[in-house]
Amino acid sequence: MPFFIDSSTKTSLKTLVREVAERTRKTGHYAGLRELSLREEDPFRWEEAMTKLIASAVTAREVAVHIAASPLTRSLGETCFALFTADGDAVALSTGIIVHVHTMSEDIKQMIEAGYEEFPGIRDGDIYSNNDPMLGNVHTTDIHTLVPIFYRGDLVGWAGGVTHQVDIGGVTPGHDIVAATTRYEDGLYMTNEKIGERGRLLPHYLLRSRQGVRTPLYYDLDEKARIAGAEMIKRAVIQFIDEYGLDFYLRLSREVIEFSRRNFMARVKERLVPGRYRSVAFADTPFSKEAWQPHARRDTLHHLPIEVVVQSDGTLKLDYEGNSGYGPWAWNTALASVLGALWVVLSQMLGYSEVVNEGYNLALETYRPPRTWLNNNEVYDLSRQTPWYLTIPIYTGLYRTLQRSFFSRGYIEEGASGYGMTADPTQGGILLSGATGEPKGIYAPITTFEISSVGLGANAARDGIDHGYAMWNPEADMGDVEDWERLQMGLRYLSRRVKPDSAGYGRRRGGAGFETMGVFFGVEGAQAFSLNQGSVFTNSGNCGGYPAYASYTLHVHHSGIEELWKEQKPYPQGDNPDRPEVDDLASAEVARLPYGTYYPRSFANGDLLYMKYNGGPGYGDPLERPLELCERDLNDGIYTPRIMESVYGVVAFQDERGRYAVDRNRSEQKRAEIRRTRGERSVDFAEFYQRERSRILNGDLTPVVRAMYGELADVGPRWWSEFRDLWQLPEEFRL
Repeated sequence: MPFFIDSSTKTSLKTLVREVAERTRKTGHYAGLRELSLREEDPFRWEEAMTKLIASAVTAREVAVHIAASPLTRSLGETCFALFTADGDAVALSTGIIVHVHTMSEDIKQMIEAGYEEFPGIRDGDIYSNNDPMLGNVHTTDIHTLVPIFYRGDLVGWAGGVTHQVDIGGVTPGHDIVAATTRYEDGLYMTNEKIGERGRLLPHYLLRSRQGVRTPLYYDLDEKARIAGAEMIKRAVIQFIDEYGLDFYLRLSREVIEFSRRNFMARVKERLVPGRYRSVAFADTPFSKEAWQPHARRDTLHHLPIEVVVQSDGTLKLDYEGNSGYGPWAWNTALASVLGALWVVLSQMLGYSEVVNEGYNLALETYRPPRTWLNNNEVYDLSRQTPWYLTIPIYTGLYRTLQRSFFSRGYIEEGASGYGMTADPTQGGILLSGATGEPKGIYAPITTFEISSVGLGANAARDGIDHGYAMWNPEADMGDVEDWERLQMGLRYLSRRVKPDSAGYGRRRGGAGFETMGVFFGVEGAQAFSLNQGSVFTNSGNCGGYPAYASYTLHVHHSGIEELWKEQKPYPQGDNPDRPEVDDLASAEVARLPYGTYYPRSFANGDLLYMKYNGGPGYGDPLERPLELCERDLNDGIYTPRIMESVYGVVAFQDERGRYAVDRNRSEQKRAEIRRTRGERSVDFAEFYQRERSRILNGDLTPVVRAMYGELADVGPRWWSEFRDLWQLPEEFRL
């Protein structure tokens, strides 16, 4: 079966992959394209044709989600579609979860390297699927469906679609399974397997997938959406070739990738200042009290540094040295998810006006140290179910890095100080009692995906975006309450509103998060769990800005809410930090945890499930925030008076209508008092350095911090050497 770069250059798939890579390496241009000859000959025709290829992917996404799709896919757009070259390089990507700019490329290249060309063969009408991060994916919940595109008997490309599933059949219900500690608990795996022939799904695959998840209806619907979208791209490409010719299509698909590479490098040179930038984030796994499995019962602090070298030619080098090791949790991952999450960020921060495709990937170089959470393919049995738990925090550092570089170039309105951890995706399962009209014994998933609308961080020119951002989906949408209730029958909404004090403090405040209160009603029983920040925050603001708050958990059992309804009395709609509404429930059992990641808990009819979504970090000193903006924040419910006074130094009073007004004189006095206190508490650097160095030498660190540093000496030797030199520690020193 012939494959080619143009119709006169035919070779095997394996040879094609290597030939393209070698031409790229030798020339520094993708596939050796020093000139974009089609673009130079007729730029208008080139733009028209390129737009048609992009439109094929975008149209596939917009139509497919309305052909057949789960509420998660339809309402939130948790999907994307893409066109690839025959050797697996992304040509055009739709809107949506653009993390998959490279993940499906890894699928195709792995199949080629594994010899699928020879056996079982790649034929027109074949359908392939993968969700294994070791082979090319973000996490097992994102299902890839790929179909080859043939033109008159020759393979000319691939079309692919991906959707995020409601349930993946793991050790517990849900799509981000906090309880998974090994691969054998992750749920349904497809490992680049052929699932269909002649355009039809194979019977054994249909049987296995339907029996492998708790929500087979939604899985089937999403599968149909993925196949429909991929088929639309396939037909659009064949029609394109009929119109423009095969040689034009093959050349254009390569030129578009090289064009994207050049444009990205031009944007880097335009917007960023060459140099070495470093940031760090932290996340924690609070499993000493949560894990069921003995080997997972430990608390872990994850060290998540990133170093970015902006080079004068417009390329980037990213170094992940110093990241923590892998372990008995679902956060481990591999190449595709690390690069996928990276490109989600870069396509929004740098490449938002260019074509999103493989060209981006060619403009950067990464180093991922072995034996870390982000490079562990040699360990087969690790869980890689939810790598977002660490990939989301680590790239808050990239946000801060890029913002500093933008600022240095004078683009003060660009970038952000970070983003809220897109977390608290409360999940689980419900067994319905039939009391509200549904058949008794029906299973319903808990799969709230409001996490797609958290707070974005601030920058020097503006506040952050309130409850309207997700780093992994730039088209943030929290979805309609009605859709969630249709999906999660038995978990009813009591409220949805801004979460007070969730916005990171600063001269420019971070975007606020929001909160919802749900009640289990009409259920025989339920279980729920969640993933969120633990005892540490995952972002740290910029230029003196504060992070958003760390997370916590609130559950209410035996709420007595039905009695409140009967008596038409107020019921809890949120969790005001200064006056918790659940405290008014006299007979209730209120459970609070000082962290947001917890294993499944049991719930009964009438129990309350509180869900809160994080805010973004701030920018600059909060004492410099204009008083008129502080007054607006109070009246909008962004901050409570306690935070406004203690952090922002603002004293306000309420009038008879409940509106806040700032007392300017008292506020200026309060700010002066806070500045004096800061000065009194401050120490010079020499004193600080000696104090902290003594703590390190004496091991005067909490056990979880000491364990983190002890591990880094092993898995991050270059980072540890630099750390040891900074603190002037003995050569043989270990924690």
